[in-house]
Amino acid sequence: MALLVHLKTVRDLRGKGDRIAKVTFRGLSFYTRVLENCEDEARFDEMFRWPIASRVDENEMLELQVFNYSKIFTNRVIGTFRMVLQKVAEEGQLEVTDTLIDDNNTAIRTSVTVDIKYTTMDGTVGVWSDGEFLDVPGDPEGTFQFETDSLLSGHNEPATLDMEDLDRKALRLGGAGGLDPDCISLASVTAVTTNVSNKRSKPDIKMEPSSGRPVDYQISITVVEARQLVGLNMDPVVCVEIGEDKKYTSMKESTNCPYYNEYFVFEFHVPPDVMFDKILKLSVIHSKNLLRSGTLVGTFKLDVGTVYSQPEHQFYHKWAMLSDPDDITAGCKGYIKCDIAVVGKGDNIKTPHKANETDEDDIEGNLLLPEGVPLERQWARFYVKIYRAEGLPKMNTSIMANVKKAFIGENRDLVDPYVQVVFAGQRGKTSVQKSSYEPIWNEQVVFTEMFPPLCKRIKVQIRDSDKVNDVAIGTHFIDLRKIANDGDKGFLPTMGPAWVNMYGSTRHYTLIDEHQDLNEGLGEGVSFRARLLISVAVEILDTTSTEIVSSTEVQVEPVSNISESATGKIEEFFLFGSFLEATMIDRKIGDKPISFEVTIGNYGNQIDGVSKPTAAKKKKKEGGGESDEEESELIQQNSSEDEADDDGDLVSVSSTPPMKPVITDRNYFHLPYFEKKPCIYIKSWWQDQRRRLYNSNIMDKIADKMEEGLNDVQEVIKTEKAYPERRLRGVLEELSTGCNRFVTLANKDQNQAGRTKLDKERLKSCMREMESMGQQAKLIRSQVKRNTVRDKLKMVQNFLHRLRFLADEPQHSIPDVFVWMMSNNKRIAYARIPSKDILYSIVDEETGKDCGKVKAVFLRLPGKKGFGPAGWTVQAKMEMYLWLGLNKQRKDFLSGLPNGFEENKAPRRSPCLQSVPPVSLVYNMKQVFQLRAHMYQARSLFAADSSGLSDPFARVFFSTHSQVTEVLSETLCPTWDQLLVFDDVELFGEAGELRDDPPIIVVEVYDQDTVGKAEFIGRTFAKPITKMCDEHYGPPRFPPQLEYYQIYRGNSTAGDLLAAFELLQIGQGGRAELPPIDGPTDSERGPILPVPMGIRPILSRYRIEVLFWGLRDLKRVNLAQVDRPRVDIECAGRGVQSALIQNYKKNPNFSTLVKWFEVDLPENELLHPPLNVRVVDCRAFGRYTLVGSHAVTSLRRFIYSPPDKTHNNWASAGRPTHTIASQRGQTSMHTCNIYLLCQLARSLIRRSFLYPQNEEKEEKKKKKKKKKGEVEEDDETDESMLDWWSKYFASIETLMEVRDRFCSILFYSILFYSVEFYSIQLFSILFYSILFNSILFCSILFCSIPFYSVYNKELEAEYDNFEDWLHTFNLYRGKAGDDDEAALDDDRIVGRFKGSMCMYKLPLSEEITREVGFDPNMGMFQSIPHNDPINVLVRIFVVRATDLHPADVNGKADPYVVIKLGKSELKDKENYISKQLNPVFGKAFDMEATFPMESMLTVSVYDWDLVGTDDLIGETKIDLENRFYSKHRATCGIANSYSVHGYNVWRDPMKPSQILAKLCKEGKLDGPHYGPGGRVKVANRVFMGATEIEDENGLKKQTDEHLALTVLKHWEEIPRVGCKLIPEHVETRPLLNPDHPGIEQGRIEMWVDMFPMDMPAPGPAIDISPRKPKKYELRVIIWNTDEVILEDDDYFTGEKSSDIFVRGWLKGQQEDKQDTDVHYHSLTGEGNFNWRFVFPFDYLMAEEKIVISKKESMFSWDETEYKIPARLTLQVWDADHFSADDFLGAIELDLNRFPRGAKTAKQCSINMVQNQAELPCISIFKQKRVKGWWPFVARDENDEMELTGKVEAELHLMSAEEAEKSPVGLGRNEPDPLEKPNRPDTSLMWFVNPLKSIRYFIWHNYRWLILKALGLLLLLLLLGLFLYSFPGYLVKKMLGA
Repeated sequence: MALLVHLKTVRDLRGKGDRIAKVTFRGLSFYTRVLENCEDEARFDEMFRWPIASRVDENEMLELQVFNYSKIFTNRVIGTFRMVLQKVAEEGQLEVTDTLIDDNNTAIRTSVTVDIKYTTMDGTVGVWSDGEFLDVPGDPEGTFQFETDSLLSGHNEPATLDMEDLDRKALRLGGAGGLDPDCISLASVTAVTTNVSNKRSKPDIKMEPSSGRPVDYQISITVVEARQLVGLNMDPVVCVEIGEDKKYTSMKESTNCPYYNEYFVFEFHVPPDVMFDKILKLSVIHSKNLLRSGTLVGTFKLDVGTVYSQPEHQFYHKWAMLSDPDDITAGCKGYIKCDIAVVGKGDNIKTPHKANETDEDDIEGNLLLPEGVPLERQWARFYVKIYRAEGLPKMNTSIMANVKKAFIGENRDLVDPYVQVVFAGQRGKTSVQKSSYEPIWNEQVVFTEMFPPLCKRIKVQIRDSDKVNDVAIGTHFIDLRKIANDGDKGFLPTMGPAWVNMYGSTRHYTLIDEHQDLNEGLGEGVSFRARLLISVAVEILDTTSTEIVSSTEVQVEPVSNISESATGKIEEFFLFGSFLEATMIDRKIGDKPISFEVTIGNYGNQIDGVSKPTAAKKKKKEGGGESDEEESELIQQNSSEDEADDDGDLVSVSSTPPMKPVITDRNYFHLPYFEKKPCIYIKSWWQDQRRRLYNSNIMDKIADKMEEGLNDVQEVIKTEKAYPERRLRGVLEELSTGCNRFVTLANKDQNQAGRTKLDKERLKSCMREMESMGQQAKLIRSQVKRNTVRDKLKMVQNFLHRLRFLADEPQHSIPDVFVWMMSNNKRIAYARIPSKDILYSIVDEETGKDCGKVKAVFLRLPGKKGFGPAGWTVQAKMEMYLWLGLNKQRKDFLSGLPNGFEENKAPRRSPCLQSVPPVSLVYNMKQVFQLRAHMYQARSLFAADSSGLSDPFARVFFSTHSQVTEVLSETLCPTWDQLLVFDDVELFGEAGELRDDPPIIVVEVYDQDTVGKAEFIGRTFAKPITKMCDEHYGPPRFPPQLEYYQIYRGNSTAGDLLAAFELLQIGQGGRAELPPIDGPTDSERGPILPVPMGIRPILSRYRIEVLFWGLRDLKRVNLAQVDRPRVDIECAGRGVQSALIQNYKKNPNFSTLVKWFEVDLPENELLHPPLNVRVVDCRAFGRYTLVGSHAVTSLRRFIYSPPDKTHNNWASAGRPTHTIASQRGQTSMHTCNIYLLCQLARSLIRRSFLYPQNEEKEEKKKKKKKKKGEVEEDDETDESMLDWWSKYFASIETLMEVRDRFCSILFYSILFYSVEFYSIQLFSILFYSILFNSILFCSILFCSIPFYSVYNKELEAEYDNFEDWLHTFNLYRGKAGDDDEAALDDDRIVGRFKGSMCMYKLPLSEEITREVGFDPNMGMFQSIPHNDPINVLVRIFVVRATDLHPADVNGKADPYVVIKLGKSELKDKENYISKQLNPVFGKAFDMEATFPMESMLTVSVYDWDLVGTDDLIGETKIDLENRFYSKHRATCGIANSYSVHGYNVWRDPMKPSQILAKLCKEGKLDGPHYGPGGRVKVANRVFMGATEIEDENGLKKQTDEHLALTVLKHWEEIPRVGCKLIPEHVETRPLLNPDHPGIEQGRIEMWVDMFPMDMPAPGPAIDISPRKPKKYELRVIIWNTDEVILEDDDYFTGEKSSDIFVRGWLKGQQEDKQDTDVHYHSLTGEGNFNWRFVFPFDYLMAEEKIVISKKESMFSWDETEYKIPARLTLQVWDADHFSADDFLGAIELDLNRFPRGAKTAKQCSINMVQNQAELPCISIFKQKRVKGWWPFVARDENDEMELTGKVEAELHLMSAEEAEKSPVGLGRNEPDPLEKPNRPDTSLMWFVNPLKSIRYFIWHNYRWLILKALGLLLLLLLLGLFLYSFPGYLVKKMLGA
């Protein structure tokens, strides 16, 4: 199908000019040629053709634009013609003449005539051939290829074009006059290039599975502190748990914000997938001890993979938010601050230097969450629904089953499956379905977890329940990132209901399954195991609702069944395969007949499928529902016989007939298929979910094409060919076209059955992503320029990762296809082919990339058998053709096969209408070819012998033929220069197809061993360039060019092969017609043909000069020491030998420094052969022993380029400078401007860095009058307090800040001076902005404490290993280890050769040799120092070590430093630091050494042990010699300022002026000339600086040292000889341990100074010993409390009261806590104390930490030092007599920054704690004495902060000396006692003073009641007495007695 547009003429043009037209359809544009000098009519008369894969839609547009063409400027649009193709689509042809419209959509006079044709092919959609893409005018052979084609011949037909061809073609496409080559992308011409190989596809080179192999990992976690823990007065412990391993911190008593700073290391040796799925859990436990497990406060979980995917694989100083798993309604339970780092082998972690403390106190801004995760995470329910499974394998022996069957007659399925789901460290199980191959569960497993979860995968596993132990049947991982989208229009995780396919070991049941790991999900499954119907949904919980279940326990609930059709309509699929070739069959299996079996699911599996249940048959007969896998068991038929199925349909033939292999060569066999190719075909039934696979295929194809394009761009950049930017533009244009195409195709069938929510949402998000990617690609395409190619390339690579991620479909449909090689009914080797790759669609873009194509398939051993060397050998190489599609689309299934065959069908018994697929194909068409393999050379091969070399030869396989090159002994870079000719190679198929798509060539490189078989080194693939007999043998395709092919050994690279391959057809005339092989016949080499002249590279004469300096660290050879070594250098058969070292022990340097040899090398630098360095030991009787060798693979860096005399190069970055002659007048002006700039920068910096708050302070000070009794803050640094550590800490802290603020300042400054100096040329402004960086830093340095350069890496990394003129070559011996054996190359290093090379083309210009002082003996190595032995004083300063690997059981280490140099060793064992992983050593060591004998310095950190030997923690090695001789002057760092006294004294024995004079003399520079006004001139450059210096007595003197120092600091700006001189610095070096290769064991901060002994001696070493903490005493007086909450109820009165006391302690000294006396019975919350606490402590001012030394336990040998932030805790308590005291509230004051106390109790509020950051803070260390009110706070039931009281306290800080002078007593004791508090009389205890308590508590409250009661009592008494005595008296009275 195609659309043809014939552009005839454009009429009524205005004016005269060059015209060009552009026609666009479906985003693909064609340009016409340029018509020059047209007047009113332009006759283009050109045809354009678009091959199209889908029908032309009625709404599609054709656009035509006509331009005025310009060679210089962009083309101007004359007008545009747009047309909707409705009519064309209906009628098929249309001729139109119409007017054009301009930019404003108004019609203009100009008209255009076009003829449009639309051809369809019989209503179907055809496959197009590559030729349809383009007809370049005037290019009959179609020899031009495009930007979109690969540049590597390994991929397809080689692009033999030069870039000039590309340019010419680009110009032709743009028209004869040529467009601007950067404006036109060649990709626009070939929109949809398929793989150039249209029938065969590229093999995957990496043969070995790598996912299941265990790797070393180290996880280091620092728990710094916890804050805001919920609970009152707790004793928290942090538990760190990874998988099963747990470690605990120490317990901190009675605090809610404990400080730990403890470091834990976990080590694992597991496969990456297992590692990254492990859950890392941090929990805080309250009051855990030996007897109690403690109560859980809260936990935080994430998986290791989340940490590993962070930048630098780490979280640094982040806060983890804790939540309670048992109560999800509770909210945040506190925060833990921690560092987590995951290090794999070879990763190095850059620990950031400690940032500002205050930044990290912002908890919300530093939460431990990956980027993009919201700060507020919510709780969610994850529902994993398990419906049913099919096709399970049998998991038990059938012996017992047969016995049961015999007795009871029941037939049972031999598996008891259940499903286990694991997520975020929790696991849930469904019920067990007894004896069922098709279990139905209908259950859901519910997890409750924070959303978004920090765990990436849900693991779903079908397991077989067993009495002894359960085993996994199959595992599937659901990646949550693929089933959700977190964007604005995203969706929550959702999936299914969908079937997931599970793969694992072979289905054959054995008691011990050797591939059980595969069933656990490790490694690539080798067989189909089962499929499971599941769905996943997530629901966000509303934690405020009352009905919610607050626990996070896993729940399992039943769910309702789902309908059969929910997962899609069942369709019948047809899989056809043909085996065109089976070669390279391993000789171990070559003696028995071999057959191949193909399976899809269980269909086709003949030996270990499952016995078929009857239900499935019935179901199918009724015509309803789902036909299950087990139908695949069909009938156990042989492939030869054919049985009819129920409905008379065809029966599958799934295996080829057995055939005995034939020998190819000594390693491999092949099957003699010749012209008869066996076929297989299988029918299967699956849910029709092809759309998912189609969308994946479209994206995969875009990604494949893009990857190929990007590889080309990288190749172009690497090989330094011209115009990589054009190729990249082509890639981007293809990408945007591809994205647009995806959007139109994927949108088609929206209403398919069985579409899940995920299908719909994924489609939407994929379309959005693709659309935006297409737009971004267009945007980036317009920005690609020559200088931005690399940056844009990185961006485009991100697109590629994104595309691959999108293309991976999380919901499976059709299972993968397995091809098994069977021998003796056993499975030997397999290949797994994803079903989507071979799936057919009528739309070409949707078809799988290997569907209907011949694919080279390599079979490999299953499971662990395929690890290591066994996995490298090919078990068999197949050329296979596969086609999978719906049975009803079957008619095209043979269309992709090479033509020329007849179908051979099996005889049918019953007549059948449907055509039967063939069981074999017979080819009657064959072509005969000759293959010429031009094997030139290989380089960087793998060392396979113990000598460290190999004896390599190459074996070339093509079809069923193989040949070998000769063996070259003892080399890693063989130059075979050999032509291998394969005669009479028979290939089946049509000639034209073979030309476009020849079979691949396999080249294997081996190492020849004298005994035993040759050892495999590596393998590579290539495709030959094919010449048919009717083609001309000549440019541009022939002769072929040599190209590099990467050699792989397993998954690692093992070298490169330089070769070319051509396949020449032998016609009627036989071989005589082939191009002659006219190489020089080499009589010496016998029958070996060399590579012919047109192909071998063109050579030129080069001279290679070699600098022989010396040999170092040579190890013993065969137990004998090396005594008289010599170095042999060889390149391309020529070479030179060094002088012999007479006595290696005495002096390992060479006596003759420079030698040279001449050699013929290829003109093309990329083809230069490697240069081999070999060291031999000359022994007695003329024997030579090889010590070691080194191959310099690329000589590029040693090529000499003469200096450009035309302008004076700035050495550092080649920046242009003014030569003084032409610009003499301007120098002063420049200097003046620089000076102004310095001043400007300095003032800006003063303002913004050093005194940012000054202005505010000044104003505040004016407003504020000095208050009585208050000490003014003192911000000034006291000069006497400064020491080396001040400088060190200032460097670390300030450099962090400087980097942050630098950008903004730079911007403003440039803005400022560009306005100021607008008169200066533009150049100057650029020049200043370059300089500004250095000026800025200098200015900073002048203003404050001097700075160090603190490098967070080794100095070597910063200065290119100090190889500015002296290079170090490692010498190797011994067999190279493979990555799985964890043998690093370091073990093979047997020494080092020091020297250099210089190579240049002859003849050399005489200018160089005529220079003054040119020494002809030294060649190009002029002015290098002599190499005689030299004595040096080496001074090593070890500052500190960080993050050491724990070496003791308690998770700590007792480190000390050991220094080795030559034979001398210094051990600092007695000064070990107890139980520290971050020890501060602060030591300087002096050693004397003689270079070159003692030049390797080793600094080790050992762990001290009381018993047994000390263990090495880690070590670092420094090559002092390279540093000593380096031009960067690494002997002693250049300080930032020159000072003659104090802590910053100048360390170097040479003053700056002497150093400068020496450098100028050595560099033959004019100067230095010191002038007036603080100027100095060096090599026509003027520098400015200060000229005065202050001595010890404060007197000022004149000096030139500052000026000289300024020049030294800018030495890299000096022309010709300038380079950066090393500043005063501290370097951070990783510590490594040979037992854990590649994994850092900590880092050490240090530096080295070296002073030659023949120079003046340096002064004493500066003191860097750790600062001793200063002793202080903190006196805290608790005066009063107020508003303390009342806890107790009175016994008698019931009123509220509290018995208040205050407790206080300094953090870390809980055992020294002090209490006030008790203020009893406070009724108002007021308490009066007048009580003094006294806390002595040791304090480090610089680190703001208290230092505590104490024994960890009673068993500890010595005290451990802890550093803890200075924090004072005050708590208020309610005293109880018969029960525990009640905690009421607390406040913690950071003594360095705490809020100023309120003046009165009223002003004191909870805000002082909550808004601490906004309130003015003070430091007790500056204020010394402070008094005020502070609030006590606690958390209520709702976890809210509440005010529980206020305390009036006075803090007074004194140094120990001051405290001694004025002592005070504790409490209210002498000396200096405090007066007793004036407490109310009620403050007493009732049982101590009962009378008083009656008086105060009873009488006080109830006196009137008591009086009334007494009165009433008296009255009652009187009444009683009256009543008692009344009768007596009455009688007396009456009787008158």
